[in-house]
Parts: sequence; C-alpha cells; structure tokens
Amino acid sequence: MEPFANATAAPIERIQENLIARVERRILNRLCAAMPPWVTPDMLTFTGMFGALLVFGGYIASNLDAGWLWLSIAGYVVHWFGDSLDGSLARYRAIERPRYGYFLDHSCDGFATMLVVVGIGLSAYVELEVALVALAGYLLMSIHAFLSVRVLGELRLSYLNAGPTELRLVLIGLTLAMLIAGQEHPIIWQLNGFDLFVGGVGLLLIVLFVLQTASTARRLAKEEPPVRRRDD
Repeated sequence: MEPFANATAAPIERIQENLIARVERRILNRLCAAMPPWVTPDMLTFTGMFGALLVFGGYIASNLDAGWLWLSIAGYVVHWFGDSLDGSLARYRAIERPRYGYFLDHSCDGFATMLVVVGIGLSAYVELEVALVALAGYLLMSIHAFLSVRVLGELRLSYLNAGPTELRLVLIGLTLAMLIAGQEHPIIWQLNGFDLFVGGVGLLLIVLFVLQTASTARRLAKEEPPVRRRDD
C-alpha cells in the first residue's frame, strides 16, 4: 500500500487540451464566483450524479414516448453543471482535498457514465450490445488515465482535442437526432444508424486505448532502460 500512497500524494499535472477548454474555464470561473457559501463541492458532485440519473431515466422512458428524451437532454446539462463545477469550486476556494476529491469524483464519473451508456442501450434507438462496446471503450480509456497518474503523474482530461464536455455535446446531438429521426430501420445486419454511430465511437475509444498504451509504454521504456545486475 505504501508506494500507491506516495504516488497519490505527489502533485498531479492536469492535461486538458479540448477545443472549448478556455471558454468553459471562463464560464466555470464566473459560476464559482457566483456560488453562495452554502454550496459545497460535494453538493455539486451529487448534483452531477442526479443529472446522470435524469439522463438514464429519460432514455428508459423513451420506450414509452420519445418526448422523454428531453429529460435526458436536461440531465446532460445538470450533469455538466455538477461534474464540471465541483472540482473548480474546490480550487477556487482553496479547499481541495486531493485524495478524497480524486477518489469521489472519479468513482462518481464511472458510475454516471455507466448510467448514461446503459441508458442509451436500453432506449428504443440503440442495441444494448452496441452500447456496451462504447462503455468498454470508455472504461479502457479511464484505466489508461488512472495508470498515467500512477506512472507519469499526469491526469489527461482530453484526447484528440475532445474532453467530457465535447462528449456531452455529441450525446446531446445524438439525442436530438433520435427525437427528429425517430426509430431507424437497420442499415447493415440488424444495426441502424444510431447503432453504427455509438458502436463506431466505442471502437474509436478502443483503438485510441491501444495507441496510447503503446505510446506510453515506449516513453516509459526510454525513461527506465533495463539495468543488468553484476554478479558479485
């Protein structure tokens, strides 16, 4: 346990290079300044979780009526508000709890993503098996990010100039397309356009995981060349 404790105590470099990072940061800073004192980072974390539950519920209810997809869209906004603002507020007020915050935030992120992606797979628009491919891709990228914190001291929050906020915007766009297009007919095998899109994103994440793993392994191999021990 001791090596892991030392690693998590070291400063973590946050790498965020997504397209709208600067605009989002200005918005978050203004929101932090406007937050009343009684609002805490933990409250915002659980607000984000509530948003994920709204997303899940909207997709499930869309089997009854497509209008429930608006609930999912609202849930994405609530989830962004809570998930993006909790750590920002802690840093703004200089009340960070690095280990606690890291553990709670990423635990909630994993559970929220499971709710969102499984919700998509249980809707009337995407096959569950296809959604699970996307979930597997996300979990692999999460594993890579967590391993990078341990071995590199880097927490990468974006890949290919896209981060969580861009992903939410894509999912909102997907949900709007579901509202407009309705249930589509199969294009190839039993997969419709929504299946192909969600599955394609999942496969992209899996390929990205393989490439990032190979890149990080090469970097570590150069930084830690094998050392031969001389026999006495």
